[in-house]
Amino acid sequence: MNILVSNDDGVDAPGLSALHRALAENFSVTVVAPDRNCSAASSSLTLTNPLRTTTRANGFIAVNGTPTDCVHLALNMLLPQDPNLVVSGINAGGNLGDDVIYSGTVAAAMEGRYMGLPAVAVSLAGKELAHYDSAGYYAAKIVSQLKACPLPANQILNVNVPDLPLDQIKGIKVTRLGARHRATSMVKMADPGGRTIYWVGPLAKEDDAGPGTDFYAIANGYVSITPITVDLTAHHRIEKLTKWAKEL
Repeated sequence: MNILVSNDDGVDAPGLSALHRALAENFSVTVVAPDRNCSAASSSLTLTNPLRTTTRANGFIAVNGTPTDCVHLALNMLLPQDPNLVVSGINAGGNLGDDVIYSGTVAAAMEGRYMGLPAVAVSLAGKELAHYDSAGYYAAKIVSQLKACPLPANQILNVNVPDLPLDQIKGIKVTRLGARHRATSMVKMADPGGRTIYWVGPLAKEDDAGPGTDFYAIANGYVSITPITVDLTAHHRIEKLTKWAKEL
């Protein structure tokens, strides 16, 4: 199996190395990743500047673009043939609930699916981020299972692994996305010239985090696997909205 690996933390991120190390034991792996940290880049493409690549001593290819750029470029120009799978990660921090909307890690996997390939996003959820090898272990297990049980054509898997030693992880839970409260924290400061600047503050607290959610699985020491559809259409609303539109 040939696998394309990317991420949003950058080509030098420890999670990327851990993912490559875990997958390369049994699969052929090509790494194409941003040359810098692109966290929260979502599915943005670079349209106003040319993309350039450099190949590192370890064979990783660095791109001066976003995670989506990396997957798009790799599949269209860099690889001699399509891989069997796209795996993104291991992200430094969880991608839980609403996080998936902003996540460059999830976006790289989404781009793989948009390009017609099965895809998985992997994140390490915790504060200390000391156990990337645990996330790598589960990433490899999931990839192996996908050989026998392929994903539906309109889905990716969003995987979050608790930041625990492997022997302390209780198992795997298949979950739904939870949700956070509305984020209201911004940090207002002054730059050296006295001009007002703003920083996005910390993530909001969990709101919907009960049993069955990805938040709950991680909080209780389980790996969370959430199937995410790439079709954003609210199909159940089409009939009612059609009636509403006739009244406009």
